[in-house]
Amino acid sequence: MNAFWQAVGFLTRFPVPKRAQTLEGWNGSPKYYPLVGLLLGLSIWLVGSLSAWLFGHASLPIVAVVAVTFWIYATGALHLDGWMDLADGLGSQRGRERALEIMKDSRVGAMGVVAAIVLILLKVAAVQQLAAAGALAALAAVPAMARAALLAAIRFFPYIQQQGLGSGLRGGVTPAVLLVNGVLALAASFGIAGWQGAIAFAAVLLAGWLFGLYIVRRLGGFTGDVYGALIEGAETLALLVLLVLMDGRLL
Repeated sequence: MNAFWQAVGFLTRFPVPKRAQTLEGWNGSPKYYPLVGLLLGLSIWLVGSLSAWLFGHASLPIVAVVAVTFWIYATGALHLDGWMDLADGLGSQRGRERALEIMKDSRVGAMGVVAAIVLILLKVAAVQQLAAAGALAALAAVPAMARAALLAAIRFFPYIQQQGLGSGLRGGVTPAVLLVNGVLALAASFGIAGWQGAIAFAAVLLAGWLFGLYIVRRLGGFTGDVYGALIEGAETLALLVLLVLMDGRLL
């Protein structure tokens, strides 16, 4: 179970046993990423539902802001940081080496700030529309979709940092792990959000694959920041696809 707690401790701020504060079981933790995503999604949905009950239907913008704020807090802004770093690196329009140097810089540039603002606004607006349609439960599936896409990226695309946290993760993502987690994410997507959820999951996987091809061509492979950016982008895409497929109501 230590690998599971490693996944929980890395991807969220949820409390974990003290033994998970070591790196024991780290390389086997990716197989639990989509499950942790599902737990995260359920907690976001719960917070959103409690906010809707507390503030009422007339205050859906507040409900959306509270839900997304909790979303960011519950992940420690880890993935958002990667999203901003990647935006700074790619937005610099510099060569590969210089872009990677910019991504490693702890300071956030203008492109990173703008990218974060746009992404948060999109998430807030999407959550508000889901709440207005009575489909807030769809939030429970979105993080699992994104983390299943992350598993595919770990498996199929190179990791270019020799000493990075992601350097030993590929060995834990076997074809069986990929298949089981793909089925889990698909079942959660369909079970929670119906056929719209299944299509959103397929869109996330396709976009993740195209994103991976671009990153390999542009940077030579993935880094921890790129993994984080993939999660943020996949979550936002899933929300937008769900909204496009909505016709009055989702569930």
